[in-house]
Amino acid sequence: MDLSPILISMKTAMSAIVITFFAGIAIAYWVVNMKHEKIKMVCDGILTLPLVLPPTVAGFFLLYLFGVKRPIGKILLDFFGVKIAFSWGATVLAAVVISFPLMYRSARGAFEQVDFNLLYAGRTLGMSEWSIFWRILIPNALSGILSGGILAFARGLGEFGATAMIAGNIAGKTRTLPLAVYSNVAAGDMHGAYQYVLILVVISFFVVTGMNYVTYVYGKHGRR
Repeated sequence: MDLSPILISMKTAMSAIVITFFAGIAIAYWVVNMKHEKIKMVCDGILTLPLVLPPTVAGFFLLYLFGVKRPIGKILLDFFGVKIAFSWGATVLAAVVISFPLMYRSARGAFEQVDFNLLYAGRTLGMSEWSIFWRILIPNALSGILSGGILAFARGLGEFGATAMIAGNIAGKTRTLPLAVYSNVAAGDMHGAYQYVLILVVISFFVVTGMNYVTYVYGKHGRR
């Protein structure tokens, strides 16, 4: 059995969650603190769009933007020598775009459920916004944030449609576990497909179970 899809998938999912986790928290905090509700609604719609679009459509937009002859892709290639399309970086890009809305929506929901009287109390005591964010908001929203991290990691690990569009299905380079399953089924190698499916199910189960345990522990600690 070719182990490269396992390594590529894990490397992609771990790289993507680092980006998605911190970007999701930062942007959720920014949206929550917006003063204009109409602008907030528009921003929320744009940020959530990849969640409701078919992944292949999201991948089409990524390919349109980051293809070697497309606006962003051409600039990156001409000025920085970086090719995104059909590279390992494209698998990370696809996983980030598709999993980001889950992290963003979870973090935003967690922030909105925090009792704002706690934040006002912190300001009354002379705490800076930075201190309020790290010492009051994050600890009280941690359970929801970790739940978002679970969903985002699992979604990045299982991403298929957008990855196939922007990264392709290149063996040993961009072929992730979902693409390996597809390739084996298409080639009639059901035994190989079963092996990859089993690995994907086992990894997903342990990731979700482990992270759910962490979420439970932090949530219980936060309620004390």
